[in-house]
Amino acid sequence: QVQLVESGGGLVQAGGSLRLSCAASGRTFSRYAMGWFRQAPGKEREFVAAVNWSGGSTYYADSVKGRFTIFRDNAKNTVYLQMNSLKPEDTAVYYCAASRKVIATTLDEYDYWGQGTQVTVSS
Repeated sequence: QVQLVESGGGLVQAGGSLRLSCAASGRTFSRYAMGWFRQAPGKEREFVAAVNWSGGSTYYADSVKGRFTIFRDNAKNTVYLQMNSLKPEDTAVYYCAASRKVIATTLDEYDYWGQGTQVTVSS
């Protein structure tokens, strides 16, 4: 069992930056691939970024590539999402998730989910 708690969301102007954190419970954090997803009002939850257990492999949605960076610190049981050059269309609730797969980019590949943190980007 893995429990995930996101933090770092908030209100930011377009062009600004935020760093989201996701703290995981348990001593097996390094065994899981980790991902970030987001869900805007009235839309389905969508993939944002993923990282494998070591941090050596990452994947991004085309919409965030070059602006967002996912990385992890296994010593701190934490995965991060650095978001730069934010746009109003990035406004959503952001969720982190843990997967038993080597790396995962779809919702159904993830086994554990956090409660989410709101990110609002004003124009």
